[in-house]
Amino acid sequence: MTPRVAPLSAPYPEAVQAAFDRIMPSGVEPLVLFRTLASVPRVWEKFRAGSLLDKGPLDLRQREIVIDRICARCGCAYEWGVHVAFFAKRVALSEAQIQALATDSAEAPVWSEAERLLIRAVDALHDTIDIPDALWRALAAAFSREQILEVIALCGFYRTVAYYCRALRLPAETYGAALPHAA
Repeated sequence: MTPRVAPLSAPYPEAVQAAFDRIMPSGVEPLVLFRTLASVPRVWEKFRAGSLLDKGPLDLRQREIVIDRICARCGCAYEWGVHVAFFAKRVALSEAQIQALATDSAEAPVWSEAERLLIRAVDALHDTIDIPDALWRALAAAFSREQILEVIALCGFYRTVAYYCRALRLPAETYGAALPHAA
């Protein structure tokens, strides 16, 4: 797959390098996604402003379940691969859970009830751009208002990430995990 927009190459402009230094682990080259978006300063600044890369009200495991699920549902192999490579072990996602995020329903037996609610919320938002009343009530019983709004924001943001990755034909990062496909 040939990218449609060439990513920036080092040396990067000073402000871009400073942003990369803040968001990338030490010794890891900036993501192709970041280098590509940084080639258009206005888009890069808007992307960073809404990126939700900070610590939010969900714990890291919950956050990764939401992000991985929406990336899988959007068929965004690039971002799926980056997140699974960087965070799956860190948040103790098992191989069965990683597979289930890409291929199974929320009812897979590998999830806690709270995790099933998160996956149901992602699926509802992806499929209908809504959360049905019964699911909202279940979410509200298990999560704070801030956490529910974070789920919605993460789904929206990472759907936008999927638009960029897929439309720009970004090549997978060399260390990225492969996105499993449903059988």
